[in-house]
Amino acid sequence: MIMKRILIAGGAFVAVAILFVVVTLAIGRRVVERVVGPGEVAAPAAPATSVHRDHLYGRITTVDGETYEGRLQWGGEEEAFWSDDFGGWKDENPWAGSVSPDLLMERNPVALFGIVVMQRQRPIDLRRPFLARFGDIARIDAGLQDIRVTLKSGAVHELDRLAADDLADGVRVWDEQHGVIDLNERGIRSIEFMASAGSVSHPDPVPDRLHGTVRTRHGRFTGFIQWDWEKRLGSDVLEGLSEDVEVNLPFDTIAVIARHKDGGALVTLRDGRELVLTGTRDVGDGNRGIYVDDPRYGRVLIPWEAFVQVDFAPGGDSPGYGDFPPGRPLTGSVETRDGRWLVGRLVFDLDESETTETLDAPSQGVHYMIPFGAIASIMPSFDEDGGSLKAWVLLHDGQDQVLVLDHGGDLGEGNAGMLVFVDGHERPEYVRWADVEQIRLDRPPAMVRPIDER
Repeated sequence: MIMKRILIAGGAFVAVAILFVVVTLAIGRRVVERVVGPGEVAAPAAPATSVHRDHLYGRITTVDGETYEGRLQWGGEEEAFWSDDFGGWKDENPWAGSVSPDLLMERNPVALFGIVVMQRQRPIDLRRPFLARFGDIARIDAGLQDIRVTLKSGAVHELDRLAADDLADGVRVWDEQHGVIDLNERGIRSIEFMASAGSVSHPDPVPDRLHGTVRTRHGRFTGFIQWDWEKRLGSDVLEGLSEDVEVNLPFDTIAVIARHKDGGALVTLRDGRELVLTGTRDVGDGNRGIYVDDPRYGRVLIPWEAFVQVDFAPGGDSPGYGDFPPGRPLTGSVETRDGRWLVGRLVFDLDESETTETLDAPSQGVHYMIPFGAIASIMPSFDEDGGSLKAWVLLHDGQDQVLVLDHGGDLGEGNAGMLVFVDGHERPEYVRWADVEQIRLDRPPAMVRPIDER
């Protein structure tokens, strides 16, 4: 996943919008590019091969009215599976209107010679990133300034087209009639997601997904893996230098990668050979982190400084499109620090309102992204000034598993508080984050259908 999270200043908005229109018109019908080499022509369709149920699949309509259907991969070499995430930035916060503006102010003291002389106020930043698993999305519609994402639940999110988003990387589609097609973002009008049709014609074999166990200094995480954010297939390549010689190793030839004491990584191949790789982002401090889809937590991001070793192993099936049930509204109760209990529909951080959305926070160097549907309760702690310290998170896993998450992310000072839609009340109750004693969440049906029921 590539999500730069670059925000465009308001003063540049009009100029960028005009440039977007000019470029789009100039491109005209050049929105499609077949994947061929110099001087070559597109190859004829290959015999039909089975499309794995866990690979992205859908129907794309272009701005020219053409349609292409088949296996999909973002950016040609990026997101490819239903459990991968689609990201962007929300256009506005629809929940802010339910809160009095004076309650959404950030107050910073101004001191002179150690004495507070005034309180500087400004509105809380309510701009929020959007992140959803592809398996939770029904369709994506691209407009001139907005991207409209409709979830399976029916919820609609408007994203800012002029901020960073994953649609900007374009999409590759393996179409049965037209072969392998690369679609530029400006050529895409809509994408409708669906379960695989069973078989399509395409010239490339369907690659295996990386899977294994990643060790950190404080624990282990097992599941499907994305190395350095993006490399998730056995056919992807680990790059490095071995004794000043450039080496490119397909991941499906690798058994183990471990941090090396002298820097870089010690790589053990499946045939038993070992070599030390250095000198590239893949095997050094420039590595942006390793994602692991651990069923216990949803997804975790392990930064290079916390990484110890990964042991690759076959992973079997991962979820198909039909295995992701629609999200449900968050419901439960909030206990405040002054002893009140509020019961009803919940909106966390004036943002997350469905079971498929995630609580994002760090712990011992690892960043957790836990679907709210997997959480039984959250109990935060605060210092004397109301600043967040830690939070104890109990999971719905039947084992009374408790995570102690650190100050940061959704549990940090930027948390905008909670809305509770209490039955019989005309307006929702607003609770500041610093006033929360604990949150209890109702348990939804399974977040992903178990393998033995598929």
